[in-house]
Amino acid sequence: MLSKRLLDEMNTQIKLELYSGYLYLAMSAHFDEANWGGFAKWLKLQAKEEQEHALKFYEYIHDRNGKVTLQAIDAPPSQFGTPVEIFEEVLRHEQSVTARINLLYSIAVEDKDYASQEFLNWFVKEQVEEEKNATMVLDWLKAAGDSVNAMFQINAMLGQREDEEEED
Repeated sequence: MLSKRLLDEMNTQIKLELYSGYLYLAMSAHFDEANWGGFAKWLKLQAKEEQEHALKFYEYIHDRNGKVTLQAIDAPPSQFGTPVEIFEEVLRHEQSVTARINLLYSIAVEDKDYASQEFLNWFVKEQVEEEKNATMVLDWLKAAGDSVNAMFQINAMLGQREDEEEED
C-alpha cells in the first residue's frame, strides 16, 4: 500500500507528466508553424512519451490499490523564442522532472516501499536519457550558430526520430 504522501505526490506527478506532454506539444506546434518539421516531429514524439509516463503512474497507483486523483493541468506558453531558447527550456524542464522523480524516490526510501523504489528506478534511468538527449540537441544548436545549413541538417536529423512504439 502506498503511503498518503507518496500517493499524493504520484497523483501530482501524473499532472506534471501530462503538462510536460502539453508543453512539448505546444513547442511542436510552434515549430510546425515555422515549417521546421524535424523539430516538430521530435517534440511531438516527446509529448507522446510524456503521456505514456503519466499512464505508467496511473497504472502503478491502481496496481497498488491507490486512488488516482486527476488534477487540473496548466496551459503551456503559446509563444516561444529561438530553437536554442526552446531547447534550453526543454533541458530546464527535464531537470525539474528529474528533481521530482528524485523526490518521489526519496519518499519511497523513507517509507521503505521497495516496490515503489523498483518502479521509480525506471524513471530515474529515463531521466538520465531525457537530459542527455535535450543536452545533445542544445549543443548541436549552439554549435550551429547562425548557419542556416546547419539548422537544416539538425532539423533533418531530428525528423528521423522513430516512434519507440512503432519500433516494437
